[in-house]
Amino acid sequence: MSYKKSEKINEVKVIDLTINKDSRGYLFESFKKIDILNDINFCQDNVVKSKYSCLRGLHYQFEPQAQSKLITVIKGEIQDVAVDLRKSSPTFGKYFSIILSDSNLKQLFIPKGFAHGFLTLSKDSIVHYKVDNFYTPHCQSSIAFNDKHIGIDWNINEKEIFTSDNDRNNSSFLDIKYFN
Repeated sequence: MSYKKSEKINEVKVIDLTINKDSRGYLFESFKKIDILNDINFCQDNVVKSKYSCLRGLHYQFEPQAQSKLITVIKGEIQDVAVDLRKSSPTFGKYFSIILSDSNLKQLFIPKGFAHGFLTLSKDSIVHYKVDNFYTPHCQSSIAFNDKHIGIDWNINEKEIFTSDNDRNNSSFLDIKYFN
């Protein structure tokens, strides 16, 4: 396992998994307490299956139940996005976007203080992610995926995107609760 800081936001990390292949298939360690994850105590794993052009997000939880996430694509391909919601950060309001897939076997680590969302680009996807705080409805919030103040390029026509009614009616970036 090796990692690098994202080009846009240093706290977001891209992890390259070490893959061991042979005639039977392959094996990789999906989680190892490497130095960037030493202080993170993951407590829950989630698996999400989505169809092509399904967009989930942009979700986050605020304190005291803010979440760090470690995202891995088990099947298919997604565009994964993290938006910096930390007002004191020089990258406040900026986003980082990456393609994660079962063929490139990269992971994305998103620390607390960020919103997260992803768009399925393949026929379907299975996404596994670890979080370090349980889902807490009264601490949950969301930002509209097509918010003009953030300006995420989702790489497909917005008319093709389908999402839940809740996600379609998410708040504007200007109206949400930020982190300090």
